[in-house]
Amino acid sequence: MTKKQIVVIGGGVAGVHATRELSKKLKADADITLIDKHSYHTTMTQLHEVAAGRVPFTTVQYDFQKLLGKRKNVSLVTDSVVSLDKENKQVITKHGRYSYDYVIVALGGEPNDFGVPGVKEHGFTLWSLEDAMRIKRHLEKIVQYASTEVDDEKRRALLTISVAGSGFTGIEMAGELIDWRKKVSTDWKIPEEEITINVVEMMPTILNTLDRKQADKAHAYLEKKNVHVLTNHGIVEVAKDHIKVNVGGRDEEKVAKELPTHTLIWTTGVQGNTAAKTDLNETERGHRLQANEYMEAVGFEGKGIYVAGDVSGYIEPDTGRPTPQIVEAAEQTAHTAAANILADINGGSKHKHESKYQGTMVSIGSTWGVAKIGSMRLTGFWAMLMKNIVYFIYTLQIRSAHYFWRYALDEVFRVKDNRNFMRGHTSRQGNVLWAVPLRIFYGVVWFTEAIKKIVGDGQYFNPTTWFGKGSWFTNDLKFPFSWLQEAPKAADAAAGASTAASSSSSVADAAAGATGAATTAASSGGGAAAHKATEWGLSYAYGSDPMTVFDKVPHWMEPIFKFMIPNREVALFMQKFMSIVEIFLALALIFGLFTWIAAAATAALTVMFSLSGMFYWVNIWFIPVAIALMNGSGRSFGLDKWVQPWIQRWLTKIWYGQSRSIYKGRQ
Repeated sequence: MTKKQIVVIGGGVAGVHATRELSKKLKADADITLIDKHSYHTTMTQLHEVAAGRVPFTTVQYDFQKLLGKRKNVSLVTDSVVSLDKENKQVITKHGRYSYDYVIVALGGEPNDFGVPGVKEHGFTLWSLEDAMRIKRHLEKIVQYASTEVDDEKRRALLTISVAGSGFTGIEMAGELIDWRKKVSTDWKIPEEEITINVVEMMPTILNTLDRKQADKAHAYLEKKNVHVLTNHGIVEVAKDHIKVNVGGRDEEKVAKELPTHTLIWTTGVQGNTAAKTDLNETERGHRLQANEYMEAVGFEGKGIYVAGDVSGYIEPDTGRPTPQIVEAAEQTAHTAAANILADINGGSKHKHESKYQGTMVSIGSTWGVAKIGSMRLTGFWAMLMKNIVYFIYTLQIRSAHYFWRYALDEVFRVKDNRNFMRGHTSRQGNVLWAVPLRIFYGVVWFTEAIKKIVGDGQYFNPTTWFGKGSWFTNDLKFPFSWLQEAPKAADAAAGASTAASSSSSVADAAAGATGAATTAASSGGGAAAHKATEWGLSYAYGSDPMTVFDKVPHWMEPIFKFMIPNREVALFMQKFMSIVEIFLALALIFGLFTWIAAAATAALTVMFSLSGMFYWVNIWFIPVAIALMNGSGRSFGLDKWVQPWIQRWLTKIWYGQSRSIYKGRQ
């Protein structure tokens, strides 16, 4: 059978999905050419993160070679499609022509400005990586200008960022600006309240394609974060330093108004891509290409021309509207087109398109979002967790370990300024995260040892038995220092001697018994009766007795210990005090509070215990572990993440005062 020539125009979600499916099913029966103006696939749903500087631009670039290059029946072409020659069945690009038996037009979409004056000249769209980078550079520039602008009105206009449209793209961009505002406020010494974020929406509500309950939660969250949600505001003109809006409901009630702003990010709508002249039938609105239930281009049925993705104008029977311009719709329309090409080549029956959307999710900043998955509504962390899981699943679906790992690095482990769904707990640039289990275990070890000193011979789950026999909170001295041992009093010694004399017969009997026992032991080998010698080792070996670091206080250390603990009363106090200190150190390590200090203190205590003759070589690992935990491990899943920055800010403010980008003398 002659190989079929299949051309896929556009490397978006639909184009990549169709190419993968056709490549897998046809193998040696077809040659597939994927044409895109870029050498990479762009993950559109992350563009707002690039625009606000959360992730590097490479995060949204999925190179076609890594996605598809190893497939022998796929050719990649980086070129711009100019037109479609339907008579000769050729795709014409700027630099060549490509013959086809079947073509999938998946050109994607482009922003729709609805003819509003000034949008093209002064607005910023967010529909490509180039758009995102333009916004990023512009935001950096206006903040820099504002930091030295002394005119209050000009400064206010520079620091007002307006987002036109409250669909998914607009709200996600506004949410990302919340995090961006916090960062630039610190970097450029601009009070956060001086940076204004507006969402300008013509309709009375936002996120109108989302579940209403979740949309209302998103609205409330935006207002809580000091984002001005300006509903019933229709933009009628855009200028360099302001926008004109009509405020109100019906035309006769509308009031004209100007909003000063040097930044308008336009996300109000999407239309079909008009870059290529396909001369296919378009819908009445939005330049989308008409498609039937088989995703064939209407008017060109049976000619091998299929439509998929955002450019598809297939009208869904349930809604009477074109397919939504979302990832799921792009994948499903691409599947229908690919399935029907396969059916035509292999002689099967054609497949009618069925729309089945699992749900929608919107991130509002890096740590909060809303989602509706089936009948399940998710808010906050859980929505963001689900969104990240979906991304991971996508990388698994395209079978790319490379992009799975890169997404994990860029979105989970290497994000700066705490801007990820784990609020920075996983985003330390080092091995801090991996030290968390060690930190908790080390804290538990200290806690276990300390609690033993409190409980003694009592029962752990019965506090009434604590502080008794065996506890360090009794008057039984636990320190082995020779100068603390009391000499027997003379009267007690005399009484003991008298008692011993009067019971000499008992002693004799005991001695005889001991001799008999010794004889018996000797006759049976005597091994168990002999005292085992301690053995040096850094880990416990079964059947051996561990060796202490020092069997007694070194002579050079004895004067220091005598100074610190001169008598029995001080020693008993120190027993109790050290037990309490160990409890606090253990809890500090477990909960990650002042971890550097706690770890350093445990290292110092270990050294002191070793010099006192009360510590074993098998536990000397306490010292290197304590040093390792001084790497800031408390800032990952620990209280140090919040407490230490707060203390630093508080001390800085107390000592230095408030830094500003412009100083105007004493006010």
